Amino acid sequence: MIVRADTVAATGEHSGRSLEAKLRAAQRRRKLKAVALVAPLFLFIIVVFVFPILSILYHSVDDPKLPLILPRTAEVVAQWDGGALPDEAAYEALVNDLRDAYEAKTAAVIGMRLNYEISGFRSMVMRTARRAKRIEEPPYQASLIGLDERWGEIEYWRAIKASSGPFTTRNLLAAVDLERRWDGSVGRAPPERTIYITYLTRTFWISLWVLVYCIAIGYPMAYLIATTTSQRLSRILLVLVLIPFWTSLLVRTAAWVVLLRSEGIINDFLVNVGMISEPLSLIFNRIGVYIAMVHILLPFLVLPLYAVMRNIPDSHMRAAGSLGARPVSAFLSVYLPQTLPGLAAGSLLVLILALGFYITPALVGGASDQMLGYLIAEFATRSGNWGMSSAVGVLLLLGVAVLYPVYRALLGRGAIRLV
Repeated sequence: MIVRADTVAATGEHSGRSLEAKLRAAQRRRKLKAVALVAPLFLFIIVVFVFPILSILYHSVDDPKLPLILPRTAEVVAQWDGGALPDEAAYEALVNDLRDAYEAKTAAVIGMRLNYEISGFRSMVMRTARRAKRIEEPPYQASLIGLDERWGEIEYWRAIKASSGPFTTRNLLAAVDLERRWDGSVGRAPPERTIYITYLTRTFWISLWVLVYCIAIGYPMAYLIATTTSQRLSRILLVLVLIPFWTSLLVRTAAWVVLLRSEGIINDFLVNVGMISEPLSLIFNRIGVYIAMVHILLPFLVLPLYAVMRNIPDSHMRAAGSLGARPVSAFLSVYLPQTLPGLAAGSLLVLILALGFYITPALVGGASDQMLGYLIAEFATRSGNWGMSSAVGVLLLLGVAVLYPVYRALLGRGAIRLV
């Protein structure tokens, strides 16, 4: 039987295409399996990380209250240039909107929003809303000023214009001690409102000092745990480091309140042994904040360091010594550089966690020791100002985001050099 060459070639070409198609199908199946395995983690990251961040960003600029509650007024003041008092149409729109808001029981909501702009605006709005139904005919301007003479002051109308939404940069600017003026320019906020950069600076300052203390205590501790020849001592020290992980943050902080107060265990002991004659001031100040925060955050530095140190062979230090290096020089030039990845990772963890502390400074610190977390909680829980709470959260988020590039730059270039 004679097989033609073109038939054999066609059959071979068909078999090659069939094999190639099977390979592509197998690759697609593998990719789908990989995507299916990663999808739950990806969804988890979106739900618990990406979505909250986007929500914070949105709420920091979202400002829909005035257009929803005072729609006529918002429409009129949007066309107003802000140079002089608005015309009669603006006063008429305000009277009608306040009358409707009072009947809908939303006057207090818009009053609280305008109170963020000028203190005392809420009481002014509520008083006017209660009496707005009495104003049924022009002149509306004279009637409103008769109810409250502040309606004749341009600053209050500019505050309404600045709140006419639905989006605003007010909160983000206020978070960095700036404000947008009526003419659209941006300038420094009044002294009574310039507190946020002070809180941000204090937050970083406290966090950096906590990191320094954690390194000063944690590095020798991790070195001792990793290099000691006594397994029993190593396990005991490791358990002591891990104990804070097994205790609630609130419980640990409350324990420090008991220990550090004037009639606490530490002061009583020092007085009884004659080391001091009067109790030391260890709480409701910066000292108490440092002590409690270092105790809580120390494991986050020790554990990464210990993980790196336990994998450094002892032969490296012996080799350096045999080549004539003194112990200190050998440690700084041979051992320390090998621990930098663990030191950098632990430092990053400590710093990020310290920046977000709220409960510990609130319980053991004084009024001048509160951090940005305190402001976030204050706006969210007491004043109900979610816009400012989100804006301060964005400020803290940006501060934390700067740390990772710094961490990568230091490790990538090996920039930490002591000798």
